[in-house]
Amino acid sequence: MLKQSLHYKLLQKLSPQQIQLMKLIQLPTQAFEERLKQEIEENPALDTGKEEPENFEDSLADEYDDTGTEKIETEDINIDEYLSDDEYPSYKTQANNYSSDDEEKNVPYAAGTSFHQSLKNQLNTFRINEEERAIAEFLVGSIDDSGYIRREIIDLVDDLAFTANIFTTEEKVIEILKSVVHRLDPIGVGARDLRECLIIQLKAKSETEIRSLAINILENSFDHFVKKHYKKLIEKFNLSENKLKEINTEIGKLNPKPGSSYAGNNKIAEQIVPDFSIKILDGELDLTLNSRNAPELHVSREYNNMLKGYQESTKKSKSQKDAVFFIKQKLDAAKWFIDAIKQRQQTLMITMSTIMQYQYDYFLTGDERKLKPMILKDIADKIKMDISTVSRVANSKYVSTPYGTKLIKEFFSESMKNDQGEDVSTREIKKILETVISEENKKKPLTDDKLSKLLKEKGYPIARRTVAKYREQLDISVARLRKEI
Repeated sequence: MLKQSLHYKLLQKLSPQQIQLMKLIQLPTQAFEERLKQEIEENPALDTGKEEPENFEDSLADEYDDTGTEKIETEDINIDEYLSDDEYPSYKTQANNYSSDDEEKNVPYAAGTSFHQSLKNQLNTFRINEEERAIAEFLVGSIDDSGYIRREIIDLVDDLAFTANIFTTEEKVIEILKSVVHRLDPIGVGARDLRECLIIQLKAKSETEIRSLAINILENSFDHFVKKHYKKLIEKFNLSENKLKEINTEIGKLNPKPGSSYAGNNKIAEQIVPDFSIKILDGELDLTLNSRNAPELHVSREYNNMLKGYQESTKKSKSQKDAVFFIKQKLDAAKWFIDAIKQRQQTLMITMSTIMQYQYDYFLTGDERKLKPMILKDIADKIKMDISTVSRVANSKYVSTPYGTKLIKEFFSESMKNDQGEDVSTREIKKILETVISEENKKKPLTDDKLSKLLKEKGYPIARRTVAKYREQLDISVARLRKEI
């Protein structure tokens, strides 16, 4: 049986302007500058004030030349809303509390030849025939950014046949790989795995007893070496502990990722631009927002003048009214964008200021053990904003402090109670765990179970599995892999 009924629901929907504002808030300084540049290019009604705006009146007259005298009702457009007696309207952004910032705004690029192009250029130094060169170039093109060929040789043989019309064998490809590609610089590129990469580098050096032993170990007992089964290596190769220590040191000098060592790559050089700056002045913390987040914008005077001319005109043609609708649209967008930038600045400042006050002791001393437990909700409740807004500020922004440039989200951490029932930050526990591991006897590294007991003795009752989780987050290996001779 069909039945109709009426239900009332109260739903919240974000307006397009609110969505755009949220997107602006989450942008870090450099991305914000790109967004600003894009908006200025797309909206001629938005003016930076740095240059004299071009004269739109002449072009407007040419574009909308209409001798008709048709009268058009204009009650739907309130011209006075868009006109201002001030040269710079009240919604021009202010520059108070923003740090002066004179550094170069352009992102630097690393000039030079790309990694793969460098490898191909080196092939010109080998005396090889046309087919061998084609195979060598194909192998070079299969090398990843770390310097490895990850694909099986049989797959490369098939690709050579289908894509390059070169019919060859696995043996021929391996021959070119070893005689040509493995001799390219940096040494070790073209290896198919870590074992082969290390052996190539050792064989390229002058022969010594230690290097010969190292090659022998890597070729015949690679798993034992990687897993640090030193006792088994000593027994199998009849080595002294000191000799094995020298071999371990020799292998430790090698580069496991030869591709990443290439200095002439053509990638963009990474550059972190802090969005905030915290300084200690007279024993007090001083917070400033990067001035590049506070551009001076205002509505174009020329667009205001065009509206004023339209308002004073006694006869208004259809083309003039169309032009006014276009101007009104652009002015609305310019006004909204300026207001959005002001709201963005206010949101960034109030959020970071609250974080700074919350973690006042840390910013004053730089001691990570003084970081309080802090979650997004703590800050959101204080500034009376949504958690998602705080998250947008924290996830992508950096702050310059006397102790280095930090990602803001690093100041957030869960809490855990110590043996006295006090809430302590998990960051504090991780710092203590890191210190304990750095001070351990590397010949007998501490297991997770022993680390758990040590932390309990220090007043932090955490389980072994929690120690394992924190250790992994700190990118610290298990006890067996931390072992040294």
